[in-house]
Amino acid sequence: MTSTIAAPRSPYARAPRKNGVNWEKWGWIYMRVSGVVLVVLIFGHLFVNLLVGEGVSALDFAFVAGKLSNPFWQWWDVSMLWLALIHGGNGMRTLVNDYATTRVARGILKSAILVAVVVLIVLGTLVVFTFDACPAGQPADLLPTFCQAL
Repeated sequence: MTSTIAAPRSPYARAPRKNGVNWEKWGWIYMRVSGVVLVVLIFGHLFVNLLVGEGVSALDFAFVAGKLSNPFWQWWDVSMLWLALIHGGNGMRTLVNDYATTRVARGILKSAILVAVVVLIVLGTLVVFTFDACPAGQPADLLPTFCQAL
């Protein structure tokens, strides 16, 4: 009677296919697409802020206030904010998956990353869309000089 002993499974053999959404694949695709879009957004931001007009010497509170009063630049900055924070959070999640040794540590670290990303996105979005350089009812000596001309 001969018995056949199965060879040990190769660590490189593919795992059986699971049903459902492949989140790792979509995360990988997001990182590539968001990286390309971020490069365009960041270089556009730098070009407008540093090279167009008076250059870096024009960067002051009035410049930022004027820029944040324009809906185009609001959406430009919010797009940069959201893409960069989600991109960075996804990258940190990947590092946690690679280097955290226990399931509990991975869960705690990924939860902390998620909370940080959500809080920063909410606060940053609120700042961009609710920014008012000349709030009504404030003492004139506390407002920027360009508000007094309005």
